[in-house]
Amino acid sequence: MILTKETLQAKFSPRKLLLPLLLGLGVVGYMLHQSYEPGQLQTLLQANPFWLAMALLLLLVRDCGYMHRIRYITEKELTWKQSFQVITLWEFASCALPSVVGGSTIASYILFKEGIALGRSVAQVMVTALLDNLYFVLAVPLVLLSAKRQLLPELETLHETVRQSLGIAFVVSYLLIALYAFTMFYALFLNPLAVKRLLLRLGHTRLFRRWRQALFRHANELLLASKHLRTKNRAYWLHASISTAFVWTARYAIIGCLVAAFTQMGIGDHFVVFARNLVYKIVLLVSVTPGGAGLAELVFPAFFGAFLGSFTTVIVLLYRLLTYYLYLVVGTLVFPRWVARVYTSEVSAPMPATAISTAHTFPLHIPVAPSQHE
Repeated sequence: MILTKETLQAKFSPRKLLLPLLLGLGVVGYMLHQSYEPGQLQTLLQANPFWLAMALLLLLVRDCGYMHRIRYITEKELTWKQSFQVITLWEFASCALPSVVGGSTIASYILFKEGIALGRSVAQVMVTALLDNLYFVLAVPLVLLSAKRQLLPELETLHETVRQSLGIAFVVSYLLIALYAFTMFYALFLNPLAVKRLLLRLGHTRLFRRWRQALFRHANELLLASKHLRTKNRAYWLHASISTAFVWTARYAIIGCLVAAFTQMGIGDHFVVFARNLVYKIVLLVSVTPGGAGLAELVFPAFFGAFLGSFTTVIVLLYRLLTYYLYLVVGTLVFPRWVARVYTSEVSAPMPATAISTAHTFPLHIPVAPSQHE
C-alpha cells in the first residue's frame, strides 16, 4: 500500500466520516426510543458534578499523557503543537478506520511526515505497541483478583451460552496478546535475526505466500527498530512505562466516573466497571465498522447496564460523545491543517510501503493490542 496526500484525503473525506457518525447515532437513537422514560431528563440534570468533572479531567489527562509520551519516545523531536496534532490524528484515524485496522496503521507515516527518519518512526510505533500490550497483560490478572466472578455481565443480562463464549474469547485474546508481547520483546531485544529468518521462511511457504512482501518488510522493520531501541537506557523505559500505565488507567476509568455521576458506587463497583471495560474493549476489536460505531453502542448495556438500568442508553451517548464523536469533529478540523503543513507545494513522494506494515505491530487491534482509541 502506498500513502500519498491524495490517498489520505480520500480515506478521511467527510463523506466517509458520515458513515460511523450516522451508524453510531442511529443505534443510540433506536435504543433511546426503546428505553426512554419521562424521568430520565430529570436524572440527567441531577448528575453529580464532581464525577462529571472527574470524567472530563481524566479525558484531559489521557490526551496530555499521550502527548507527553509521544514527545518522550521521540526524544522531544516533536514540539507540543506537533505532539497534539500527531495524537489527534492518531485518535481521528482510530475513529475513521475499522477497529480491526485502527489508527496505528498510519502512525509511523504521521511521524515520518513530521520529519522523523523512517527507521526511527517504525521503532517508536513499536515501542508504543510493546508497552500498550504489556499494560494489558499485567492489568488483567489484577482486575481478575478485584472483580472475581463479576468480570463478565450477569446471566440476566446475557444468555449463558453467549456469556461462556465471551469468556472463552476473552481468555484466547489474552493469551494471544501475551504471546504477541513476548514475541515482540524477543524480536526487538533478544534475537531479532532469528525472528527475521523465521518471517522470511514463512514468506516462502505456500500458506503465507500471499503476505510474502508484508512479511519481508516486517522482517526489515524489526532489525531497524531493534538497532534503534537497544541504545535506550533504563530511565527511558521506566519513564515510557509509567506514562503508559498512567494514560491507559485514565482511559479505562472514564466509564466508572460517568456511571458514578448518576448512581451510588463503592470502591468495589469501580473495580468491577474498570475490569469489565477491559472485556468490553476486546469485543470491540472484532468490529468491522469505523471506530466500532454501532457495535460499541449496542453492547455497552450488556456490560454496564446492571449499574444504570434504563438510563444506560443516556450514558452510552455521553460516553461516545466524549471518547468518539469529539475526536471525529476535532480530527476533521486538524487534518486539513496538518496536511497543508507537512506537504510542500512540490509533488510529495509516496511513503515507502515498509512503514505501512506497522499495522501488524500495533496495540490490541488484530486482536493483539488495545486500540489507540476506544
